[in-house]
Amino acid sequence: HICHWVGTDTRHNFSVYFYSLYLQYGQPAGFLVGLGAFLPQIVVQASASLAFHQDIVFCMCLQTLAFVAFNKVCTAQYFSWYACLLPVALSSLKGELRARPLGAVGVAWLLAMLNWLYWAYCLEFKGDNTFFQVWVAGIAFFVVSIALIGCLSLAKNRQLVLETKSA
Repeated sequence: HICHWVGTDTRHNFSVYFYSLYLQYGQPAGFLVGLGAFLPQIVVQASASLAFHQDIVFCMCLQTLAFVAFNKVCTAQYFSWYACLLPVALSSLKGELRARPLGAVGVAWLLAMLNWLYWAYCLEFKGDNTFFQVWVAGIAFFVVSIALIGCLSLAKNRQLVLETKSA
């Protein structure tokens, strides 16, 4: 998967790195930004592995969410990677631990995606110069994705604490 280390997608995508990579395409700084994007991705994935290794499906779901959210290229097809894991991971949580915060984050995720799609539509189909707006919408989508990872992690941690107390 060398393409993930050296490849760059300068077209618009959901990634927070897209605009910087677009503006610096072909320059050494663009390569360094792309390479630097792997550090937070690796840290979050390693943290998820250490914290949730006892529940492999939940851990895989968090790792996939983190990989997609922190990747330097993030397109809608990547969402299918965690769409198959999310229902199974959610089923491992107790109902009261997941309902409200995860429901709110789910709605926010959908709204952030629709916001991004609107600006991307203006760019692609109307020919408007909305690169900056696409990037800002990508940042909002990133924040909501991080909130989703955080809500899932907190719910699982609470569940593990409750299970430890009752054992």
